[in-house]
Amino acid sequence: MDDRFLHECMFFTANRLGRAITKIAEEEFAPTGLTPMYGYIIRLVNSEPGIAQKVLSDKLSIAPSTLTRFIDKLEAKRLVERKVHGKTVLVYPTPKGEELLTEIRSASKRLKERYEAVLSKAFSEQMNVDLNASSELLEKG
Repeated sequence: MDDRFLHECMFFTANRLGRAITKIAEEEFAPTGLTPMYGYIIRLVNSEPGIAQKVLSDKLSIAPSTLTRFIDKLEAKRLVERKVHGKTVLVYPTPKGEELLTEIRSASKRLKERYEAVLSKAFSEQMNVDLNASSELLEKG
């Protein structure tokens, strides 16, 4: 059977990469009690208290409705709180969310160290540049 097409297909390869990095990220974020996405939301909210949900969804490259579901769960865990300011929904960290920041940063650092140990720092940095550029081009269509 000819399966060469799988190794020449960006769709398949990108998904394979996504699964591999997600597994490592989930392992490193497990001690926080959060998934990596929730951890990165907490980091952004802590770095910019009162950040608009629209800005958060743009920074994370996710749909506003998806972010709303994430924020709902983080509010239920009492890690963030929303405040409506006119038509804008602002997100703030709670004291509990602020307390997790050091642990979340450590998880992010361990994640980076793990993939750099396998791929090398230089290759990881270049790959990040290439993936960001490719994503931007494909999103613009």
